Amino acid sequence: MLTHTNKSVYHGGVRDSASLVPSPAPAPAGRRGAVRARSRLRREEILTAAAALFARRGFHGVSIDDIGSAVGMSGPGIYRHFPSKEAGLAQMLLDISQRLLDEGGRRAAAAADAEAALDALLRWHVSFALSQPDLITVQNRELANVPEPARRQIRRLQRLYVEEWVTAASELSPGASQASLRTAVHATFGLLNSTPHSAAELPPEAMADLLRAMGRAALAAAAE
Repeated sequence: MLTHTNKSVYHGGVRDSASLVPSPAPAPAGRRGAVRARSRLRREEILTAAAALFARRGFHGVSIDDIGSAVGMSGPGIYRHFPSKEAGLAQMLLDISQRLLDEGGRRAAAAADAEAALDALLRWHVSFALSQPDLITVQNRELANVPEPARRQIRRLQRLYVEEWVTAASELSPGASQASLRTAVHATFGLLNSTPHSAAELPPEAMADLLRAMGRAALAAAAE
């Protein structure tokens, strides 16, 4: 969970008693690290397979056995990595939300000014949406199936990500209300996140150019 804020380089930018039984000897650090790395890769593999299944069939149309089969393991074996299907979905959406926020904030903070920051955010979100259609579909459709408090954590991360965009947009349009800009950002996300349905007919680069241009126009409308 993000517990700090980043400061942008452009003006005004804001980026929020032991047991008596002897403990076993610790495993060598190298071996521990290798085990952790394998577990992490396996978790990522499971989440990738689950995202594809959830996107195609919906969360309730996929069983633990289905996910296990997709990664070549028994369904109950999934429980070594995630305590439930819901916990796997929660981790998936937390990962997406944190990744969007962290990378978007990093790119915006490195920008020379607000216009460059907004362009960097657009380029980042478009590239993510085009390269991760399954995750975009699951994020848009399955949040209601995430248990609390993970849902609150996801929503908080999403709000922080929106505010990255609003900060840059408000620098460019100081006369526009925060409510208008925030609404425009949400509408822009709806446009950019349509890629699982809209991106099939154009080559990726052409689609990226079109989405960026439409995104800029949508955000500019809030300043009129």
